[in-house]
Amino acid sequence: MIPAVYALRRGGYIDSRNPVIGFARSHKSDDEFRTQMNEAIGKYSRFKGTPDGVLEDFKSDLYYQIGDYSDPETFQTLGQRLSEIEARHHTGGACLFYLATPPGSFEPILRNLKLSGLVDEEGATGRFRRVIVEKPIGSDRASARHLNDQIHNSFTEKQVFRIDHYLGKETVQNILAFRFGNGIFEPLWNRRYIDHVQMTVAESIGVGSRAGYFDKSGITRDMLQSHILQLLTLVAMEPPIAIRGEAIRDEKVKVLRAIRPYSRTDAIRNVVRAQYLAGLVDGAGAPGYREEDGIPADSETETFVALKLEIDNWRWSGVPFYIRTGKRLAKRVTQVNIVFHRPPLAFFEEFGCEAPEPNVLGLRIQPEESISMSFVSKRPGPSFQIDPVRMDFHYRTAFGKQSPEAYERLILDAILGESGLFAREDEVDLSWKIVDPIIESWSGDSPAPLNFYAAGEWGPEEARALLERSSRKWLRL
Repeated sequence: MIPAVYALRRGGYIDSRNPVIGFARSHKSDDEFRTQMNEAIGKYSRFKGTPDGVLEDFKSDLYYQIGDYSDPETFQTLGQRLSEIEARHHTGGACLFYLATPPGSFEPILRNLKLSGLVDEEGATGRFRRVIVEKPIGSDRASARHLNDQIHNSFTEKQVFRIDHYLGKETVQNILAFRFGNGIFEPLWNRRYIDHVQMTVAESIGVGSRAGYFDKSGITRDMLQSHILQLLTLVAMEPPIAIRGEAIRDEKVKVLRAIRPYSRTDAIRNVVRAQYLAGLVDGAGAPGYREEDGIPADSETETFVALKLEIDNWRWSGVPFYIRTGKRLAKRVTQVNIVFHRPPLAFFEEFGCEAPEPNVLGLRIQPEESISMSFVSKRPGPSFQIDPVRMDFHYRTAFGKQSPEAYERLILDAILGESGLFAREDEVDLSWKIVDPIIESWSGDSPAPLNFYAAGEWGPEEARALLERSSRKWLRL
């Protein structure tokens, strides 16, 4: 978070009127906190080198307050400290609370912010009080509703910003510009021209230091419920009446409502779960999931999930969305592939050519943000042969600069009160409504099987079979 705030300061989007106050149980002084944050900036910031004075000025605007999340008195002390800093930096009383804490700490923090009067807004003076909440928002639909009730005991929905860093990435944001700013693509963005959509969110790393959290969560809760469904809504949504806040969120909610719900039978047939075994990743040996530090030897937690979703609306009826996400896969990549229908006539056969591959529009979110388009072209020479070719657009080379980090955009939007890239309460609720039946199908009588794949592969054979049933295949990434 701090490297992102520093980048905003470096870019001139915020200034000394936007100081940062750290609040936690650890005993440290302002100077110790500044030293710690300076190290974080040096390690994680996209800026390797700073103009004279920028970093030093930023560090002087960092403060620290010792406090206990469950102690109301320390929040009174925090309020007094905020008043002092507000007067020094002329903030106008505006305040953005960022809950970078485990979900178990949310309830006492929210309660004590309310009791101490720190959430009260004074509209006449332009002062605002907002809160950023990190995922996970619950572990199922019931717990998410409980957490949202806790949030609303202290803040109105307008004050709440549920952050998902995927939505701050440039390519994700550019989906809207690409679709609605180019007349040649939006008319094709429907069932008449699109055969299916593939979404891959792959990581080559294992669970690392997150073993305790991940084994309770699994990849479905960790990635599908939040990042992937949010990304899907931007790909599938109808044109909003404006590219702002509630207009975008209204259309995203419509997509989630239109996704066909799973019965237990549907989930078992159309969802593949798996866990990685020992293998090779980038030429190096990798342990199996159950061999990772902190993972039980009999764990049934899924590290991979692949599924087919159907959106029952006019635009997407009959167009399947295939999703896969997992750890210890062949490479780190996040990409959306829009696969168009094949040409209706294979009249190149008389020249000995195979039927052309379908056109694919690829939206790559990471590691290098880019957009590609594949099509066929005649091979040079006297004979008539066709080959697939590809056009590529890369953000870094096209604009000559590095894309900002996702958190930069999202934190700035929260400061400005722009909510379009944040999940609304009903979005969270509907996403759990989609995911809960999947997770429930893995327990009880006749649960869906847990499959396995070697680290460094693209998942189990069953994930390939999911597409092969309809004569499709996962595209190479």
